[in-house]
Amino acid sequence: MRIEIEQPRQRWVEDFAALKRAIMRAAPAGAYLHHIGSTAIPGLPAKDIIDIQLTVNDLADVDAEAFEQAGFERRPIVTDHGPPGVDLAEDELRKAFYRSRGRPANLHIRERGRFNQRYSLLCRDFLRAHPTAAGAYALIKQRLAQRFPEDIDFYYDIKDPVFDIIMDGANEWARLIGWSEPPSD
Repeated sequence: MRIEIEQPRQRWVEDFAALKRAIMRAAPAGAYLHHIGSTAIPGLPAKDIIDIQLTVNDLADVDAEAFEQAGFERRPIVTDHGPPGVDLAEDELRKAFYRSRGRPANLHIRERGRFNQRYSLLCRDFLRAHPTAAGAYALIKQRLAQRFPEDIDFYYDIKDPVFDIIMDGANEWARLIGWSEPPSD
């Protein structure tokens, strides 16, 4: 897979809305969705892949066949990256991961209240509220993609720790403003 960072597009919001309908038909009762990742941050360049978080009460409630029928292929990724120096129980990073067979999209299914479920939402909201941080993050992604367009592992080996640095500021910001999980998108 070649890494290409594109200029922001209004279409990303519209594509999320279309994907949401298919996902919610397959989702277990009580589940809800958020548009996450770079395509969810207005004005931020990104890979043309929509990242979506489906929050569920329990990963055991996920019907893999229902998501397959909705056009999503299960992938072997079952945990998220854990920040260095943060001791987390394995459950705090567990997820189910699907890739759309149609419009490029990643579906991250995470349990309500877990570290990884909060992490993606807080980071998104922090970057939405801090354009300088979002711009610096965009520049890092663009330069990585320019220098290593064919090396997806290297791209994430650098990008994930950069997010951990961003999250240090995001956690402080969350405490200062009393941030809490936003309603479903």
